[in-house]
Amino acid sequence: MDVLTRSDLPFPQSLPEFQQLFPDDAACALYLETARWADGFACPSCGVVGEPFRISTRPGVLRCRACRKDTGLTVGTVMERSRVPLSTWFWAAYLIASQTQGMSAVQFQRQLGLSRYETAFGILHKLRAGMVRPDQDRIGGRDGEHVEVDETLVGGRTRGEGRGVHRKTLVSCAVEVRHREPGTAQDNRRDGRYAGRVRLAIVPDRSAESLCGFVEGAVEPGTLLITDDWSAYASLRKRGYDHHAIAECGEPEIADEFLPIVHLVFSNLKTWLNGIHHGVSAKHLQAYLNEFTFRFNRRFYPFNAFRSLLGIAGDTIAPTFGELYSGEWQHPRCSG
Repeated sequence: MDVLTRSDLPFPQSLPEFQQLFPDDAACALYLETARWADGFACPSCGVVGEPFRISTRPGVLRCRACRKDTGLTVGTVMERSRVPLSTWFWAAYLIASQTQGMSAVQFQRQLGLSRYETAFGILHKLRAGMVRPDQDRIGGRDGEHVEVDETLVGGRTRGEGRGVHRKTLVSCAVEVRHREPGTAQDNRRDGRYAGRVRLAIVPDRSAESLCGFVEGAVEPGTLLITDDWSAYASLRKRGYDHHAIAECGEPEIADEFLPIVHLVFSNLKTWLNGIHHGVSAKHLQAYLNEFTFRFNRRFYPFNAFRSLLGIAGDTIAPTFGELYSGEWQHPRCSG
């Protein structure tokens, strides 16, 4: 079997092409090997770079020619300790990357032909863990663009809970606002403005510590920031941002004029959560925010999502089954 280079890694554009590219676990193992080691296999034990031995009966294992130590391709990835075939993991990653709106665990179970819902749930959440980049960069900081920041309540009940009481979760969002080049098709409703990268994260409350802390973790200092006039944002200028607060005063027209992109992101997020997943629990919400962010930031380059998912997953520790259901595995920062 010929060894691929990182630049040769293809992206299947259709189901027949996927089946041709990944007919078995061996083909998936070769693809994963190339995605993980761009400059050739480097033995984790002795550090020697070179062509390893490949065991036909164990496609997920590489053996170093120098020290004879075995290396599992899934070790250190979200697939580690999984008994699910590698080809099933690839099919799952392809579905996530190619389905614009994603899918629920029930739909996922049917597509993969899995007998147990728990298996589908586990695969989905482990892949969501792979969508988070531990070394992610902060958004903003580019000439000719600014960042809108706002927060909203997501999910939970409000009726019958009493005045001012609810079970919703507070989510903060920062989104780059870019402008289309002259001469290209423009969205006249927003004067050619469109969303760049987005960051989403659960925050505990609307205090300055929580909201400004989110901004500092998500946005490059010096960036032009547009927010509403909530007092918690008042210290952003002292924290190194070119902060401009807009007095909404509860007027939706003003909000749509000065904060249109972040409100559009919130609208799309809530539609996705309610339409595809029929709502999610608070303990798992960050995982779904990570998935939404992953899709959103790659919406113009869908062919990169599959490669990114496998490559990012190679630097991610797989959560345990207990951590999946407790929600304890979720990354404290927003996704990349």
